[in-house]
Amino acid sequence: MRAKRILALILAAVLALGLAACGSAQANKDKDGLIKVGIVNNPPSESGYRAANVADFENVFSEANGYKVSTFYSLKNDEQLNAAQQFITDGVDYLLISAAATDGWTNVLESAKKAGIKVFLFDRMMNVDEGLFEAAVISNMEAQGKMAVQWLLDQKLPEYNVVHIQGAMGSDAQIGRTKPLDEQFSNGTMKCVVQQTATWDEATAKQIVESVINSGEKFNVVYAENDGMAKGAVAALDEAGITHGANGDVIVIGFDFNKWALREVLAGNWNLDVQCSPFQAQKIHEMIQSLESGGKLSDKIVINEEKYLDAATIKQEDIDKYGIGD
Repeated sequence: MRAKRILALILAAVLALGLAACGSAQANKDKDGLIKVGIVNNPPSESGYRAANVADFENVFSEANGYKVSTFYSLKNDEQLNAAQQFITDGVDYLLISAAATDGWTNVLESAKKAGIKVFLFDRMMNVDEGLFEAAVISNMEAQGKMAVQWLLDQKLPEYNVVHIQGAMGSDAQIGRTKPLDEQFSNGTMKCVVQQTATWDEATAKQIVESVINSGEKFNVVYAENDGMAKGAVAALDEAGITHGANGDVIVIGFDFNKWALREVLAGNWNLDVQCSPFQAQKIHEMIQSLESGGKLSDKIVINEEKYLDAATIKQEDIDKYGIGD
């Protein structure tokens, strides 16, 4: 009987502690009535695309919409990892991540799962088990690269001598946009004149193209993995007096659909721009609200529908409808 009484007292104590803990958590949540969200993203200075992406998340994840938000920006994966771990320690309800690099995230996401924090990926995928995140709202970067490469092949050029300017190495955008072009280099359909990262930077891209021009190496395609780098490449071409675009000697390809870039396509100065939608916040907001109301998510991975626009077919209404920024 004594043993039973001791066991009953222990169980009562455990139950009381559990209820106290639940009550404390509920009290914390009710204190301001806001859902705590930690956002790990690349900085808005990265590109016009990223500025639009950051603005989109700031607009949707606001106190007016019921959120208390902490945000961290970095192009360095290790800094992002540390920030995400700190958000977990701080006890956010949701963790939203656009990873600077695809690898290295498993331990952090396992920590979030253990802490009961729900993770959403946006913009970019990462190399982790799908069980470690609630959902991903992303662009298919490889599909973007395939669109650009197929468009190039459809031009049926006598030869393809390509200056390939890559984004930040190891990012989902760089990996996806590089892969289809690498396949052409491997099978000999296209020649790689140079393949070098500019880490999304316009000035660095300009320097890369200047170096190729100074070397005297022949090229007729610039494949830049974002609009800013394409702009830098074109500046180098202009300074060297090399024609480009619809009626020029060098084909220019960019990615992201900035309005200013699409205007270059419309003017015939660039040949092609491939869309990358920066708008994922509203969909993630809807998913979070569904979870908060006790619902379940129907989609694990949501991929933005995207397209390309070229100098032969683009219209001003396309810029008005699809362009981002000013």
